[in-house]
Amino acid sequence: MPVWIPIWKKAPFLRLLVPVIAGIILQWYLQFSLLQIIFAATCFIAAYFAFLLLPLSARFKLQAVQGFMINLILAVLGLFVVYQKDIRHQKNWFGNTYSDSDCLVLKINEPLLQKAKSFKVTAAIENIISDEHTKNCKGNVVLYFANDSHAINLQYGDRIVINKKLQLIKNSGNPGAFDYERYSAFQNVFHTVFLKKGDWILLSDKNINYFKQFLFNTRANILDILRQNMGANDDQLSIAEALLIGYTQDLDKDLVQAYSNTGVVHIIAISGLHLGLIYIMLVWIFARIPFIKKSKILKVIFTLTCLWLFSLLTGGAASVLRSAVMFTCIVIGENFARRSSIFNSLAASAFILLCYNPYFLWDVGFQLSYLAVAGIVIFQKPVYNWFYLKNKMADKIWKLAAVSLAAQIFTFPVCLFYFHQFPNTFLLTNLIMVPLSSLILFIEIFLVAFAWIPFVATFIGKVTWHLVWLMNRIILFFNNLPYALWKGFSATLTSTIILYIIIISFASWLMIKNRYAFKIALFSLFAFTFLSASSKWKSANQQKLIVYNVPQHQAIDFVKGNDYKFVGDTDLSAESPLKNFHLKPARIDLQLNKLPNSMSTFSESGKFYQFKNKTILVIDATISFDMTPKKMPIDVIILSKNAKILISKISAIFNCDKYIFDASNSLWKIANWTKECEQLHLRFFSVPAQGAYIEDL
Repeated sequence: MPVWIPIWKKAPFLRLLVPVIAGIILQWYLQFSLLQIIFAATCFIAAYFAFLLLPLSARFKLQAVQGFMINLILAVLGLFVVYQKDIRHQKNWFGNTYSDSDCLVLKINEPLLQKAKSFKVTAAIENIISDEHTKNCKGNVVLYFANDSHAINLQYGDRIVINKKLQLIKNSGNPGAFDYERYSAFQNVFHTVFLKKGDWILLSDKNINYFKQFLFNTRANILDILRQNMGANDDQLSIAEALLIGYTQDLDKDLVQAYSNTGVVHIIAISGLHLGLIYIMLVWIFARIPFIKKSKILKVIFTLTCLWLFSLLTGGAASVLRSAVMFTCIVIGENFARRSSIFNSLAASAFILLCYNPYFLWDVGFQLSYLAVAGIVIFQKPVYNWFYLKNKMADKIWKLAAVSLAAQIFTFPVCLFYFHQFPNTFLLTNLIMVPLSSLILFIEIFLVAFAWIPFVATFIGKVTWHLVWLMNRIILFFNNLPYALWKGFSATLTSTIILYIIIISFASWLMIKNRYAFKIALFSLFAFTFLSASSKWKSANQQKLIVYNVPQHQAIDFVKGNDYKFVGDTDLSAESPLKNFHLKPARIDLQLNKLPNSMSTFSESGKFYQFKNKTILVIDATISFDMTPKKMPIDVIILSKNAKILISKISAIFNCDKYIFDASNSLWKIANWTKECEQLHLRFFSVPAQGAYIEDL
């Protein structure tokens, strides 16, 4: 009878990884100082060496204490890597000395990205110019250039001078919204600024990293090859660009949503699948080149060079880097006969990447990548053994299906947490799309390799276009099927953790016959059910007034239970990217699913709204009121769309508890109203400055 060996004994790196992750999380949320980290490290290391001085018999009895101290040291390592990664802790970070009147010398860090009304780019801050003194510094800032002819000519390495006040990056404050402030902080970016034509000056000299320039040029050349040989700039071209090098700027949002809804968005988001296909191709090629196949060292060097160039060329996403590190371990192990547990390789690659960039821990691609591989390694074989198929073709199809099912077991709780939906057709779509997208990827590589032969490139370009067209049509077909998507999940971090406990416990019970795991699974299932019921009860009894933070738009929700009444711009009431980004996450988070014509506690008369025990007035145009001998009591006045009105005139007519300035107003208008409110000692709330206004009624 085979003996079950715990995973932490087969994968010693896993035992190193867990305390490091704990340290990373502690440092991000508690923010220990460098002195505290050094003090803790000194104490724990001293205690460990003191332990080594004990007699051998005592050390043997106290092995658990030794392990605990090693874990503490590794946790401190996690604290330190987060501390040193945060640019704000460096002495020459520009934020330590910058003032609003200073000039900044910036280097354009990447090619410009064209948006609807502007150009966006990340720039590195090189110098602060203050009172004719120049100081070297470090930092990053997101620049938005007005869409004019001057900005479009800016390139990577250009240096510019600006003298405009930087704005702190803030979240919208909308319920369930993406935490953009934290995302930017993970990139060490904390400020942004919008620049018009006269706000910046281009310097004559450049500051170029030639390796980065090589990557940008290569990326641009590959895009040119695809665009020249695939014809029109359409959905087929944009998918081909994303599939080959992860270029997503031309993608249609509705098409991307269709890929997400059918469970195959990983095809157009460069991941381990792509790197695995590249690895297979490289092994096949180098095994046929005489002077390479005879030398293990040359084979390793060429294979790893190509893998890492591809990884960096695609932007170096966390999921790709995970695969690159893992394949590095695999290539070295296979060529030098030192194979190890796949779990150990996974843990080792995660350990290396988190020491390099601890913020990868919060990266969705990083999480999904590791969870998918872990699921495949653990569950693929048991799932495959469910059925025995004699037909070889059917067996291969089932083997691929088993891989998809195994990957979903560990990834679907995270998908519910981040994306609030589950694709019911994922098994069918993956069975079709993974082989088809793999074929397209190899053909695209062939196209790039032989682009120097015009008639060959043109022919391959047309073949690629038609294959991508076929792939898009299949995706849209599945996306339009009834019940293809299970959506509207409102998952919390707690419910997601409990769901993983349920999965792991049931898997342990089924695979290793652990009865205690079955009891844990049942208890966790009860806890999950109770948490879900509690959440539904809470949402069914909620009553809220929400003024959303949607730039240049009016958006108000009156919420009663799972119903809501929307007041605002018409382009936010219909399905649109703007609605999906700003309002949909909030309604999923609050479990809103109905838009009734009437609610029992809601009534409206013109721009006056009565909701429960609150009276709300929305002023979004220039209006005049008749003076009354007595002020009219009102709870909330919402000022919107740059209404030409003075607070002093409104306050003379209404006795208002609070004034709200929504995001449809210009900042200068809000500044004037704010000044008036301060002079009149009136309560106010600025949505652009403070985030969405949410009041429980």
